[in-house]
Order: sequence, then structure tokens, then C-alpha cells
Amino acid sequence: MENILPWLVLRSVPGIGNLLFKRLLDRFETPTRAMQAEEEDLCRIDGMSQRLARSIHRHRTPDWVHDELDLASRKGYRIVTLRDPDYPALLREIPDPPPFLYVCGDLGRAGDCISMVGSRNATDYGLQTTLRLSRDLAAQGMTIVSGMALGIDTAAHRGALAGKGITVAVLGSGLEKIYPPENRGLFHDIAGHGAVISEFPLRADPEGHHFPMRNRVISGMSLGTVVVEATLRSGSLITARLAAEQNREVFAVPGSVSSFKSTGTHTLIKQGAKLVEQARDVTEEFTHLFNDLKTDIKATGDEQTPEAPFLSADERTVFDVLDSYPVHIDVLAAKTGVAVGKLTGILLSLELKGVVQRSPGNLFSLKP
Repeated sequence: MENILPWLVLRSVPGIGNLLFKRLLDRFETPTRAMQAEEEDLCRIDGMSQRLARSIHRHRTPDWVHDELDLASRKGYRIVTLRDPDYPALLREIPDPPPFLYVCGDLGRAGDCISMVGSRNATDYGLQTTLRLSRDLAAQGMTIVSGMALGIDTAAHRGALAGKGITVAVLGSGLEKIYPPENRGLFHDIAGHGAVISEFPLRADPEGHHFPMRNRVISGMSLGTVVVEATLRSGSLITARLAAEQNREVFAVPGSVSSFKSTGTHTLIKQGAKLVEQARDVTEEFTHLFNDLKTDIKATGDEQTPEAPFLSADERTVFDVLDSYPVHIDVLAAKTGVAVGKLTGILLSLELKGVVQRSPGNLFSLKP
């Protein structure tokens, strides 16, 4: 990992951020040449002051850089630079790409990426929809990118794994600080079927300002971003805005008009985001990019509505008024005209047949 050292050293110079690092790289091609460049040449770089140019010449390698390289080597992490063929191609195109990424897993396995983001406190509808969409997209060869947060992010990764596809998690912390800790097992599952990546030092804590930076990587490495369940103040809308600014596609999954958790996604749709109901709504935007994109929906189950088992007349009456959103048993009684006592038995029968699921509080919905 000797060739990685100059990258970390240049990035450790106070005042050298991602944007200025990229400008130095564009001008001098390598970090070593940038650090060896004449002060006059450095000052020709937009945003470079004479004082900062002198700081580059006077800078000495901090001890933590050697510690970082040693830890990465011992743990088997890779450090993938902007010049590495495994670095995400689309991410190179944004104005301020990370000069390098810490990688656990195999980032080279990632193909054409779609990111999926949404609420940490998602509804069953949001989670099930995300699982289905990410599974079907992964089965069609798309790499699913998300942030490994609880809720929609976790469902996106899980769905990709269920579809036997590739998934990439982008952390807002260092690889040695798995966040949230509840997803430690998921971290290793993802690393075994894709990669977990971060631009932050290995021991970096999940600080608040890291997550907007993380979001630009999620959108930046993806052809498009699908937002599932987001309020008007959701961080997922930041990711969608970044995607639009990066000239990437923005998609949104509609939800209930009475659910505040869908106000953000509905706003995106009003602003021109494409409404998504199934994987095909996403992949059809990119068919011109792929010669081998799997469009056989039957192979993934997308668009297929499984036949319900034989239902009695009473069961059919109840089944027909249910949908994906949980409904209280009293509401079902009012809609069907069936007494609550009898309705309880019908719902139990539908549960046993696998077509209805019960949620806490006597709420019922169709089982995805």
C-alpha cells in the first residue's frame, strides 16, 4: 500500500478539501507531483492561496497516516483512489469526489448502480415495497446502493441480497465504527456480496456533518436515486436534490395521501420525479445503456400478482376491501358489514392462508 501514502498525506494538509484535491490532481496528475510543484504553479490553481501553497511544501506526514495504513492492512481493507479502476466511474464526475475510498469487500463487483433511500422509521408498506423493488432491480443486474441506516436503507440492502445481487453501503462513519451498531451483521453480509465503503478515516465517528457528505457519494455513484417514504424534512430529500444537481435521475415511490411519511416523496413527484411502482419503471429509463439488461419480468417476479388461494364468499368479501395499508378491524367491519366477532374468524382464516397479515393494534393488510 506504499503508493497510497501520498494520497493520504496530501489530503491531510489543512485546507486541502475534496474540491481542491481534485483540481490539484487534474493539474499535476499525481499527489506526489502536486506536493513537489513550485509555489508559483500551485498558486495558479483556482482556490489556492500563497499561504496554502507554502503549507503544502512544509507539511510533514502525520503519525496517524502511518497508523491508518497499518490498520487498513491488518484488517484487509482496501484504499481505492480516484485513479484506481475499481473507483466508481460516475462518482469521478461530481465536482468534489472523495480522493480515495476505504473499502471492505469487493467494490470491483459493483455494476450500474441505483440508490435507494428513505425513512429510518418506515412503515410496513415502505419496507415491503423497498424489499420488492431492490430485489427485482438486483435480479436484473443493477447494483443497489444505500446508506445502511435502519428502515428503508436496511430493506434496500436486504432486498438486493435476497435477489442474489450486488449491493454497496456508503457509511457516514469509518469502517471501524459500524453505524448503526444494530446492522453489524448486515455490514458483513454486504461486504460478502459487494462492498461497504467510506471516505472517512477508519476510526471516524458517525458525526452529523458526515451524513450530507455521505449522501452525495450515494447519489454520485448512481445512475439514479429512488426515494421511498420521506417527510418534507427528510435527509433523503437532500440525496434527491444532490442527485438532480449531479444530473442523475430521481424517482419516488408514492404512498398514502394521508401519511405524513409520504409528503416528501409526493413533493418530489410534483416537482418532476418519476413515479415508481415496479422495477421496470426504473430500468426502462436506462435500457439504452445496457445490451444485456434482463427485461424478462417473469424471471424476477416483478409485475406478477400471485393468485390467491381458494377463498370462500365471506373471505372474498373481506379480501376485496384490504390493501397494502393496515386497516383497523372496526373499519373493516364498517366497510364489509360483517360483525366484528365473525370478522375475526374470517381474518384468522385469511392469515392462515397466507394472504393477510396482522399488525399490532388489530390492524390488517394484504401480505406482500
